[in-house]
Parts: sequence; C-alpha cells; structure tokens
Amino acid sequence: MTEGKIILKPEILWHRVKQQTEYALNCGALLSIPTEFEFVEQNGVYFLVRILSNLARKNAAKKKQNKQAAAGKDFNPFLPYEQDLFVADISDTHVCILNKFNVVDYHLLIITRHFEEQESLLTLEDFAAMWACLAGMDGLAFYNSGKIAGASQRHKHLQLVPLPFTASQSQIPIAPLLSSANHDAIATIPGLPFIHAFANLQPYWVDSPLTGAKTTLEIYHNLLRAVGLKADGDILFGAYNLLATKEWMLIVPRSQEHFQSISVNSLGFAGALLVKNELEMQLLKQHGPMNILKEVGISQ
Repeated sequence: MTEGKIILKPEILWHRVKQQTEYALNCGALLSIPTEFEFVEQNGVYFLVRILSNLARKNAAKKKQNKQAAAGKDFNPFLPYEQDLFVADISDTHVCILNKFNVVDYHLLIITRHFEEQESLLTLEDFAAMWACLAGMDGLAFYNSGKIAGASQRHKHLQLVPLPFTASQSQIPIAPLLSSANHDAIATIPGLPFIHAFANLQPYWVDSPLTGAKTTLEIYHNLLRAVGLKADGDILFGAYNLLATKEWMLIVPRSQEHFQSISVNSLGFAGALLVKNELEMQLLKQHGPMNILKEVGISQ
C-alpha cells in the first residue's frame, strides 16, 4: 500500500455509519447514553446543554477499566478495537469506529492503527484522515489533547459528530460569534472571553484530503503558536481543544478539566455542554455557560 494513500471512498461513509450503527445497537456493542436537552442563553449564544438520563453503562465499563489498571494491565479499547463498532478503513494509518458510549447519534472516532499518545501533536496523516471523513460526512471534528482537555483514552483519536447538533438549530451554537472574526490568517473572535486562535479553512480541501492536510497542518502549528503552546519533538507543553469543520479551525488552551463537577471537552467550546444531573444543570445556569468556559480555559 502506498504510504499516505486514502482508502475511504467518501460516498460510502454515511451509509456505512448508519448501517453499522443499526447493527451495533442490535448486537449490544453500541451502548448509547440517553439524554434530554435544553438551550441556555448567555451573551447571545444559545448553548445546547444535554442532561444524562442514565450513566450506569459507562460507569460499569469505567470500573472494569480501573480494575484492570489496578492489576497493572494497560487497557486500550482501540487496540484492538471492537469489530462490531468498525465503520471503515480511512488510510494506511487510520480507521474509523463508532463511539461505544455515544451521547450524540452517529458519533465517530478516527483512531490510529498503531498506538500513539493522545497528547502527541497531530500529524499530516491525522489531518488527511480528518479531511477524508469530512468529505463523506458533514460534521464537526474535534481533538481533546490531554486529560485536562477532556480526553478519556490515551490512544490518539480525533472525533467527528454530524451537523447540525439538533433539528432546531441549523448551525452550531457559537456560529453567530464566528461570523464576527476578522479575516486575518490567524484571528480571534470577539465575545469569547478566553485565549483562543481561529483560522478559516477551505471546503474544497475535501476533494483532495492529502493536499488539504498539508495546508491544515501548517495552520494548526500557527494556531498553537498564537495561543502560546510550544512543542518539544512530538509532545506539546499544555493541554488544548481543537475544533474544525470544512470552513474553520479553532484552538483553545486549557487550564483545568472541570468547573466544579462539570467536565468540559472540545464540544463545550462549540456551545454544546453535558451535565450528569439536575444539580449540575442548576450549577451551569447559575454561573452561565460562557463563564464556565472561561474558567476551564485561560482568561484573556
């Protein structure tokens, strides 16, 4: 196989996602976590806040994982991954599988075939895999770099969720703010009260994922430098969240994983937050979702 070759045919991806989701639900491999949601407004942004209905499945799996860790066994759900969750080969370096404990329907994980640390820098191959998936599924790609950024597994993986998040919102919640960004190569977004860096991408890069990945990789490094994150080899000093669609990329450095008991990952900075119970929902409303993002990010 030629190095860097894209295997995935974009026209089959969405069909495969839906087909494998139905199969995995029927056989019990996919353990979707039910939620309810409401919108919480702050500063003109209508945040989508999901509240979990049942965490029992995920908690049971976490306890099993912790027992293995205590016994000195490194648990890696991606090596090998569950065949019942497999969606497609992307390239000679990446495959995509379903997120076993999904909150969002059709939530994909873009994983490396061989182990790499989740805190390592994204590579040309990572971005080529991302663009190959975006060519077949309109969505939001994201990367939680490090535990402080919300990563729950050490094996490197990007994630992809379809857009829009809900039928009642045609765009992601923070879209109204993105339109106010200036048109510099590296920009900031008025209204975001935490350190971040934003850049436009070109939707036609889906037609040539390898070519698009080269420019995206350069933009990625420029964004990291813009927020003050520095690398030593493949490892970066500092946790961050990366969000990307066909049109843009956003990087947000992190200072902490939680605001009190509320955990925040990349989706929070798209305007989609998750709470475990009604007490956390009231906590979120009391403090305001944008204020929570400011607390877990780094204040301007």
